[in-house]
Amino acid sequence: MALATSTDYDRLVERLGVKPLPEGLLGQALTHASYLNEADSTAASNERLEFLGDSVLGMVFASVLFDQFPDAGEGDLTKMRAEIVRGTSLARVAERLGLGEHIILGRGEETAGGRTRDRNLAGALEAVIGAVYQAHGYRAAKALTRRLLKPELEQIHREGARVDAKSSLQHLVQARWHEPPGYVTVQEASGAEHRFIVEVRVAGTTLGRGEGRSKREAQQAAAQEAVLALTSQPKMEG
Repeated sequence: MALATSTDYDRLVERLGVKPLPEGLLGQALTHASYLNEADSTAASNERLEFLGDSVLGMVFASVLFDQFPDAGEGDLTKMRAEIVRGTSLARVAERLGLGEHIILGRGEETAGGRTRDRNLAGALEAVIGAVYQAHGYRAAKALTRRLLKPELEQIHREGARVDAKSSLQHLVQARWHEPPGYVTVQEASGAEHRFIVEVRVAGTTLGRGEGRSKREAQQAAAQEAVLALTSQPKMEG
């Protein structure tokens, strides 16, 4: 499915509340990789723009949370950011925009219900944010991001981060690798100071390492280190 008419294009841009985007750029932001098997060689998926939008989201909410929670430590800020930008939150925003009806899917993905899958919705939203950044710069992308995710930010103000480090990491890893993280106890020291050292791994890569008096404590420490590494984003100019 493509943006069938200029009316569809205008309606979506109006809902986004941004200056017009080049149709080709918006079309790429909405093109799922499953469509490429049915497209000509010039078609491009939204994966690169999704990567860019993910970085913009990370930078925006690192800055916003830093300013709005002056007494929060690094760990709490990381948890709050992970809660705001996790896949289910982004999918909820995409649903509010009606973004699913515009995603360009392959026939198989369409038949399998891909238009309502959280992963596809979240990815399309990130790609649209990336497209706004590409077309209009960081300030426009930041304003859009803050406006679209205002309810999620307000919820953080009311409730704080509702998930622990392991849960935050679960969301991040599932979104990127589509498999759960694994926790491996690499060392156990007995004696008066009984300690465990745990590594958290995905796809053969160690994401974090933690130490604690129990396996649970060590797993949380490893997950915290991994969340921090995955959500750290380079500063963007604009």
